[in-house]
Amino acid sequence: MNQKSKLDESYLLFKRWWESIEINNYEKGILNKEIIEFNQQLLRLKDKHLRIGVYGKAGVGKSTILNFIANEYFFETGILNGSSKKIRSKELTFNEDVLKIVELIDFPGFDICSEDDKEDDFKKVFNLDLILFTVSGDLNRNELSRIKKLIKIGKKIILVLNKTDIWEVPEVKRITDNIKQKLSDHSSIPIVTSSNIHKNNYDENQKLLNYLRESIYKFGDIYLISNTLRTADIVSMKIKECRLLKRKKEAQATIGKFATMKASGVALNPLLFLDVAGSFFLDTALIKELSEIYGLKIKTQSARKLMKTISINNIFLGASQISIITTLNLMRKISLISAPFSGGFSLLPYGPIAVVQAAIAVKATNLIGKLAAKEILKKSTIHNLEPFQSIKKIALRGTNFVDSKNVFSIYSQSITDPTIFIP
Repeated sequence: MNQKSKLDESYLLFKRWWESIEINNYEKGILNKEIIEFNQQLLRLKDKHLRIGVYGKAGVGKSTILNFIANEYFFETGILNGSSKKIRSKELTFNEDVLKIVELIDFPGFDICSEDDKEDDFKKVFNLDLILFTVSGDLNRNELSRIKKLIKIGKKIILVLNKTDIWEVPEVKRITDNIKQKLSDHSSIPIVTSSNIHKNNYDENQKLLNYLRESIYKFGDIYLISNTLRTADIVSMKIKECRLLKRKKEAQATIGKFATMKASGVALNPLLFLDVAGSFFLDTALIKELSEIYGLKIKTQSARKLMKTISINNIFLGASQISIITTLNLMRKISLISAPFSGGFSLLPYGPIAVVQAAIAVKATNLIGKLAAKEILKKSTIHNLEPFQSIKKIALRGTNFVDSKNVFSIYSQSITDPTIFIP
C-alpha cells in the first residue's frame, strides 16, 4: 500500500469510527473544544494537509528558519529577541501526490525564566503534526521540560540546533553530545544543525531543508495519521470520562436506594434469618443494577459469585457483619421476651439497637456498592470509543521508519485512574 492509499484508507476508518459514536447534547457542550480539534484534524487528514511548527525560547532564530524553508521573507525577524509576538502561518502547495499542503507555523518564543509563560501557545503546539524544536545552544531546564512534555503526549519532534555559526566545530559537537545525553531516553529524536542565514552559511541551512524534505517524503503520512490518532484518542477518553462520571452519579443514587431499603428491613424485622437472607438478596440485586449502569449486564448467578467474593475478601462484610447482626438480634429478642416481666423497661434499648442495625446496614451497602462498582468497572467497556488497532497497522505498513514501533506507543486506550469514577 502506497502513502496516498494509507492516508485515504485511514481517513475512511477514522470517519466511520467517528460516525458510529452517538454523542448527546450534554457531551457536545462539555467536550466542545476536543470535538472541534478532532474534526479539524480529520479534515486535514482528508485534505492531506500537514502542519509543521517551529517552537522554542525567544531569540533562537525560529522565524529565520521558516523563511528559509518557505524560500521567501514572510515571517517577521529582527535584531531584538522575540520578534514574533503572535502565531503566524503560511501554507505551501506541495507538488507531491501524497501530501497536498504543508503549513508552516511560527510560534512566539517562550521565556526561559518562566514555566508558565505563554502556556496557551504551548498547548496550541500539541495540535502540530511535526515540531521543529529550535535551540541555539545546550538545553536548559525549561527547554528540556517542554520537550519531555511533548514526547509524553506522543508528538513527533526534530530538534534543530540553530546559530551554529557562532560556535567552533568542536564546540558544536560538544553541545550536540550534551543534548543527546540529556535526551538519552529518547534517542530516536533527530538533531539537525543549522546556521544563521545572515552569515551566508547556505550549505548548513540547506542540510536542514534537505533533511526536512526527506522526512516529509518518507514519513509525512505517518506524522499525519499519528497525530489524528492522538486527537481521536483524546476525544474518546474525554467522552468515556464524561460518561463514567455520569454513571458514577447514577451508581451513587442506586446504592443510596438499596441502603435505605436494607436499613428499613433490618431495623423492622425481628428474625435473624430474614435479615441475612434479605440483605444477601438486596446486595445481589444491587450488583445487578450497578452492572447495568456501567454497561456490563451480568446474570444473577454471576452477581451472587461476585457478592460472595466481596464478602470473603472483606472482613467487615463477612463474618463480622453476620456476628454483629446476630448479637444485636439476640439483644432485641431478649428485650421483647422480658418486656412483660420488666414492665416494658426492657424495650428501652430496642429502638437504639434497631438504629445501630440500620446504620450497619447502610455502611455495609455503601461498601458493597463501591467494591462491586470497582470490580464491574474493570470489566466494563464503553462500546466503540477506543480508536482501533487497524489504523495503526495501515499507518505502519511498508515503512522502515526508525521509530515506527513507538509511533503509537503513547495511546493508553484506558482510564489512567478509574478510582475517581467509583461511587
